[in-house]
Amino acid sequence: MIAPAAEQPFALFVPDPDLALLREKLALARLPDELDGAGWDYGVPLADVRRLVARWRDGFDWRAAEEAINRDLPQFTRDVEVEGFGTLNVHYVHRRSARENAVPLLFVHGWPGSFLEVRKLLPLLTADVPDQPSFHVVALSLPGFGFSEAPKKGGFVHKQYGELANKLMISLGYDAYVVQGGDWGHYIAGSLATYYAHTHVKGWLSNYPHAQPPKLSKSPWLWLTDLVTPYSEREKEGWARTKEFRARGSGYSHEQATQPQTVGYSLGDSPVGLLGWIYEKLVRWTNGYRWEDDEVLEWVSVYWFSRAGPAASVRIYLEMTNRFERRAVDGIEWTSIPLGFSLFAKELNQVPRKWLRTLGNVVFESEHEHGGHFAAHEEPEALASDIRRMFGKGGPGFGVVPGKDGYV
Repeated sequence: MIAPAAEQPFALFVPDPDLALLREKLALARLPDELDGAGWDYGVPLADVRRLVARWRDGFDWRAAEEAINRDLPQFTRDVEVEGFGTLNVHYVHRRSARENAVPLLFVHGWPGSFLEVRKLLPLLTADVPDQPSFHVVALSLPGFGFSEAPKKGGFVHKQYGELANKLMISLGYDAYVVQGGDWGHYIAGSLATYYAHTHVKGWLSNYPHAQPPKLSKSPWLWLTDLVTPYSEREKEGWARTKEFRARGSGYSHEQATQPQTVGYSLGDSPVGLLGWIYEKLVRWTNGYRWEDDEVLEWVSVYWFSRAGPAASVRIYLEMTNRFERRAVDGIEWTSIPLGFSLFAKELNQVPRKWLRTLGNVVFESEHEHGGHFAAHEEPEALASDIRRMFGKGGPGFGVVPGKDGYV
């Protein structure tokens, strides 16, 4: 039995001196040169960075953004004990549906995301709409991200993320729940299923279709059918996109998985360095999403003003992969609880469908012609619809949480 720790309401407020320091650093920024006609071929265009830096320094109203975040997202903090790592103070969003028997759902973000990714989903999932399931939604800031405390030592991996997230849900009164995640949230949701399937985790839906090929020694029938079954055109296109991304777009992950402290000096000291590092991903990883400048700056500001600093967030790459000596997905074991996938057209990693069945009991798959890596932000209605379809009436995950089917 986990004794509930005291919950504290949280309102985002950055001290005035921190805002002044940011403006000072932006005013002193020394930007690099750029080759003629470079465009995006060498990275983020200089014109984009100049425009964003000028806006961040002189036009972006952080106080207005702060007020809107606090208005839209009910936030809290709570101490959670993690074996071997002591107590971590965790920041999270928590909104209950008006329906008492709504389905408890844990939303898990990735990098370079944050708790902000749940913002558009929250009103959709907690809504009290006739003939649709409703959800009690929790979105934690992962340790070292946003306003959660970071671990003080190495070795915080799959098991620890799962333990922290599960204890948080239990402390909120959700002994049984479902999980949704993408990017690192995909691996952490899989870790939660690995360690807590059936006892606490009753199902999970991922929007990051990443897995390893089936092995003859572990899944002989799956291995054989994958070997002899032709891939669909969608699978071929997705796999080609995956190989292209790994060859030409994944350099950041190698740096973060091998020398995160080194890149951390730039991310932690230079707001322009942080802006360029994240803005590239926001543009490159989305499917034609029209980012407003203030939207980008709000996203990056959460990293700049984060509790542990921007460098803390990138260590997850080293910890979860041991410098790429293992794959992050290797920590996920097959379980029989319902597993679903929301498949967005321009996601970075898209492996053949049969590979996904190495992760669990796949009972739901939904293809989308639009959308990229940040599905909850780019295509919130589509993702919310998939969650409802999987866990609502007629869906393969309906009724998996005892006494909490989401309906009146």
